Amino acid sequence: MAEIRRLDLGTDHVLAEVEDRVATITLNRPERRNAFSNEMLVGLALALEEVERDPEVGCVVLTGAGKGFCAGGDVKAMNEANQGKGGSGGGIDAAIHRQRLSQRATSGKVYNMPKPVLASLPGAAAGAGFSLAMACDLRIASERAVLTTAFGNVGFSGDFGGTFFLTQLVGAAKARELYFLPDRLDAEDAQRLGLFNWVVPAEKLAAETRAIATRLAHGPTVAYRYMKENLNRAVAGEMGDCMDLEATHHVHTGFTEDHRNAVKAFVEKKTPVFQGK
Repeated sequence: MAEIRRLDLGTDHVLAEVEDRVATITLNRPERRNAFSNEMLVGLALALEEVERDPEVGCVVLTGAGKGFCAGGDVKAMNEANQGKGGSGGGIDAAIHRQRLSQRATSGKVYNMPKPVLASLPGAAAGAGFSLAMACDLRIASERAVLTTAFGNVGFSGDFGGTFFLTQLVGAAKARELYFLPDRLDAEDAQRLGLFNWVVPAEKLAAETRAIATRLAHGPTVAYRYMKENLNRAVAGEMGDCMDLEATHHVHTGFTEDHRNAVKAFVEKKTPVFQGK
């Protein structure tokens, strides 16, 4: 049996281990549906950097603890920040710069990783969690998994590359529909659109994920590196420019009344009323 090597990331919000050339990175805040925290984003960036450089890693699996993949931004934390209970200073320009750095170190790193990255979704991927899943090369999901862009529900324009990745996967018209009207897609619909490569019973997700990841991990790694570069270059447009623009717009929309009101309504389980300001 292969030895399991665990990575020290300095946080328990992200767990990472390597076994038989497969690196498994687990978003680990199940009590918050694996919503992003600053600790999680820093830990995820560190994990991705380490496994990219590790010659003993041939494939990366990205998953979430518990019943979900990732809820994206922590809406409760956003609401607290809007109420003056948290948040960081430096102004809007500093916030945009931090956002750009974080995006490039996480979903940008996944997209550019010279190794196959497989997302394994036990449950919901929403908002930035949706973007992160779409950044991966392949996606396997439990039959219970659901997807939603979610940003429109809280007055955000979207971040972590989702507009870029989704447009390439489903085309411009469908991407606009899924962003403007952020309805939930069940696993069957997501697979029909090509967002999921495989849908399996929940109890088989771990085993099926492992089988695919092991096959990739032991495949032609040099060929995979150049296959991925070729495939990325075949995509029209430049990912970095798209993500930088997303960061600017995402942070700007975070300062709108619509966003603040929608976050408050979300926490209070009410329907938000958007006023365009």
